[in-house]
Amino acid sequence: MIKLHNYFRSSASYRVRIALNLKQLPFEHRTVHLTRGGGEQFSAAFRELNEQALVPVLEDGPHRITQSLAIIEYLDEVYPNPPLMPRSPAERARVRSLALSVACEVHPLNNLRALNYLTQELGVSSEAKTRWYQHWVALGLDALESQISRGPKGSFCHGDEPGLADCCLIPQLFNARRFNCDLSRYPTLLAIEENCSALSAFRDAAPERQPDAEL
Repeated sequence: MIKLHNYFRSSASYRVRIALNLKQLPFEHRTVHLTRGGGEQFSAAFRELNEQALVPVLEDGPHRITQSLAIIEYLDEVYPNPPLMPRSPAERARVRSLALSVACEVHPLNNLRALNYLTQELGVSSEAKTRWYQHWVALGLDALESQISRGPKGSFCHGDEPGLADCCLIPQLFNARRFNCDLSRYPTLLAIEENCSALSAFRDAAPERQPDAEL
């Protein structure tokens, strides 16, 4: 069985859980608690799985894969149905662009280790940390709202089937709400979120439904 080393509130882990659910692939949830005891991701045992000390890590038989987008594309190639990427090169590039705008431009600036560095090493106040978070999320979601609304119309980020970009969008919206970001200016993104929430693959991947949510 596939093993997923992850944490319930990690948005990168959340992306992969959605992808696994969309493909109806059963997996074993292995919890890596990111805050308990200074962070289990820094343990020697976990660093043997991933030298970067980051979740998620997916194990599929002898294969061990890190980085959420690499994991999702691996799943799409090895378990191709239903596909999470369109067929044409131009459409695939567009979907990657949407996904990377979240995974590379927004998420790295507001993930746990970046926020901890702001407060623990630079002495930034909690209020200033929240403003930092909200600033970068707004820049990213402003662009994403425009990019998707100008593209091909559909129920999801690209067309009428959920895919890689949706796997990235939904966790980012979840995180934005945690930091009280104003999402009312993103009608396109919120409509996509509503369509995603109607699918069990997205609902079952939600942080509050994970076995480690209460730990």
